[in-house]
Amino acid sequence: MRLRNLPILLAALGWAAGSSILFRGGTIIAFDKGTESLQVIRNGSVLVTDDRIVSVSGSAPRNIPAQTEVIDIAGKILAPGQVNTHLHGWQTAFKTLASNTSLVEYFSRYGEFAAAGLLTPEDVYIGELAGLFESLNGGVTTILDHAHHTWSNATAQAGLVASIDSGARVFWAYAFHNITTITPNFLVPEQLGNFRDLVKNAPLKGSPTEVGVAYDAFGPNPNVGEVNAIISLAKELNASVITTHSLQGAWGIDNSPENLNTLGILNISIPIVLSHASFLTATGAQLLRSTNQYISITPESEFHYGHTHPHSHLIQDQSSLGVDTHFTFSSDILTQTRLWLQSVRRRLYSEVLGRWEVPDNNPMSVNQAFLLATRHGGLALRRDDLGVIAPGAKADLVVWDAASSPAMLGWNDPVAAVVLHASVADVEAVLVDGRWKKRGGRLVGGVKIDYYGDVQKRFLASAKRIQNKLIETPSVFPRAGDVWAPSGFPVADALTVDTLRGPGDGYGETFLAAQ
Repeated sequence: MRLRNLPILLAALGWAAGSSILFRGGTIIAFDKGTESLQVIRNGSVLVTDDRIVSVSGSAPRNIPAQTEVIDIAGKILAPGQVNTHLHGWQTAFKTLASNTSLVEYFSRYGEFAAAGLLTPEDVYIGELAGLFESLNGGVTTILDHAHHTWSNATAQAGLVASIDSGARVFWAYAFHNITTITPNFLVPEQLGNFRDLVKNAPLKGSPTEVGVAYDAFGPNPNVGEVNAIISLAKELNASVITTHSLQGAWGIDNSPENLNTLGILNISIPIVLSHASFLTATGAQLLRSTNQYISITPESEFHYGHTHPHSHLIQDQSSLGVDTHFTFSSDILTQTRLWLQSVRRRLYSEVLGRWEVPDNNPMSVNQAFLLATRHGGLALRRDDLGVIAPGAKADLVVWDAASSPAMLGWNDPVAAVVLHASVADVEAVLVDGRWKKRGGRLVGGVKIDYYGDVQKRFLASAKRIQNKLIETPSVFPRAGDVWAPSGFPVADALTVDTLRGPGDGYGETFLAAQ
């Protein structure tokens, strides 16, 4: 390559050494780290140089670098990128197959152990890539991916490479789990070596992708030697995060703060994110606060699958928001934010109404919901520079088309406009690390990645094969009267509702067909 062509290539990729972008004339949802609160700046400006926000002000900054790209955002809203602290990106190909599934069926059909052997490395790569582009399209710039597609060296590598290629800020957490459902088995001792090799050899330099660890056997009956080996390697390789599914109560998949504290790892230097934290105890909440560890509330998942969140509204000071299985519902954090906000309001209103009294205040604010979707995601990852618009923060930004959107037309409060009225369709542009990922309402893939051609074509071929295989395979999972193995509690039927009057089954059917 001739040196004089290098700037052209870098520009095509969405960045250039020393490149600057000035957003001016719009409304900025900034963050004041001194007061720990949102700061709305009208007719403001944000200057980005390389991957960082240089200045945030109510007027145009002085000393703008030469050749700065100036973006007029008059009438629009500039907000920080949303942070998703729980996702399984590789599952994208399962979309619409599980619209009415339960969690017991999920584990038996769509989860990490059931899917082992079903997806090739190519399936993992293209599914992960398509899922991450879907996230970027919705204004999600940071994703903590609980990557339990680690069934082999090849499938593990495929997901990591897809994360890097996506250009999203991915905390890719390698899942350690003993895979015995396929031949050859893939066990934790071998996975330790695989993880070390991946971290050593992956092209992570210059990418916003970082590596972490996922593990779901911290308790109630952990293999202490296995746990110690994983945590030791995580420390050695400077893993950015450790994450685990925590479903206490009748589910029996505890991985609770108490479990981690007993193992002596709740207060290590690596941040730990407990996904769901269903049936978190008061003691567990105290432990989270004392060690500054966070949970990831995934509202739509917990509604859909029924593992619920009975106490999460009481620990929002140590909470962030996630999506979980985006193949069953929304992939954007905006939807999760709105669902969580209104569910908390309903719960706390009901407590007053249950006493035959009338509430005179709103229990949860829109500001709090916005912070859970942005700032708190960064705090969960111990990254003070994520989820905020402030000098020195990462240039992960979303432009909301509040100027012409029918849904947002007439807005006054920009935070309320985003949380309560916007949709994914209103995301006009997205930047990660100061590089365009969506612009003019369309995803920007760059030189290597053409989303509207190659990615879509490859993904559809992969999804068709996977979906046909699953449609042709009967679903077998525990039914009423059986025992739920992880906890020993009985499985029972939930009451179903009916939309038909009189006799008949109004539950309906799913409309799936092999193609």
